[in-house]
Amino acid sequence: MPVRTTETTVIFKRPFTLPELEGPQPAGTYRLVTDEEEISGLSFLAFRRIGTMLRLPSLATSGRPEQMISIDADDLAAALTADGENK
Repeated sequence: MPVRTTETTVIFKRPFTLPELEGPQPAGTYRLVTDEEEISGLSFLAFRRIGTMLRLPSLATSGRPEQMISIDADDLAAALTADGENK
């Protein structure tokens, strides 16, 4: 099945944590990579997410080696919601 990869950014206004990370990460803009596979057998084009990865550190942080951490998309959504609620 064909796989597509998209890269977007997410912005955290405050430090955040995710279960897959070893500790809190600083606020900032982070690159998010999503892999999706095509769902075959449908009469229209559709994709299902098969992986979500967060690139560390944030784009504003320099001098640290970059890592890509596989994360749960639901955990990320919850962290972004919590970040927006803490105004």
